[in-house]
Amino acid sequence: MRYLPEDAVLIETCPAGEPWMGKVKRGQRFRILDLEGNQAVDTLFYNAHDSSERYSASDTISRQQQLYLSTGSKLYSNQGNVMLHIVEDNCGRHDTLGGACAAESNCVRYSIDKRHMHSCRDNFMYALTHHPYSIALGLSKRDISSNINFFMNVPVSTDGHLQFADGISAAGKYVDLVAEMDVVVLISNCPQLNNPCNAYNPTPIQLLIWD
Repeated sequence: MRYLPEDAVLIETCPAGEPWMGKVKRGQRFRILDLEGNQAVDTLFYNAHDSSERYSASDTISRQQQLYLSTGSKLYSNQGNVMLHIVEDNCGRHDTLGGACAAESNCVRYSIDKRHMHSCRDNFMYALTHHPYSIALGLSKRDISSNINFFMNVPVSTDGHLQFADGISAAGKYVDLVAEMDVVVLISNCPQLNNPCNAYNPTPIQLLIWD
């Protein structure tokens, strides 16, 4: 079955460097589309009815014995439930370890003068204090946990070190997920100008939902 944009119940563009929040109902198909290529999309998921249940990187990794996500991967919550699963992915690999850029990590990865550059943590903080979904769920900065980095390339060396490498995505690449419960999605469309995963050029993404 082909999923066409004109059949989507939601289609929105998230500008480069901005946050986005939305709700995906159980059984709906959610697509994250990399419009121009190599954009890192930092993403968190929360149970839409109980925000204490949210995406867990450790459960997702340990239950499947896989560091990277692709078609067939299940996204587990901190309560051991499957929140979503990936049903289609023409990029091929998505990061679970790199985390969200922040003032502190910008200093460590790049230099002290990058401390005040806009970051994904800034985006998460803004959305969690301003968006109606966050307010309704009572979310705050304490609810920022380890995130998925869709389209981001973070190879792990044999000695366990992480490398933030050039992206492997391209214009038009996408990942489709089907929700196993009603979820609220929080995205930071990474604003980093220092990240090779972004090709040093943050670009917009598109979000689509089908019934």
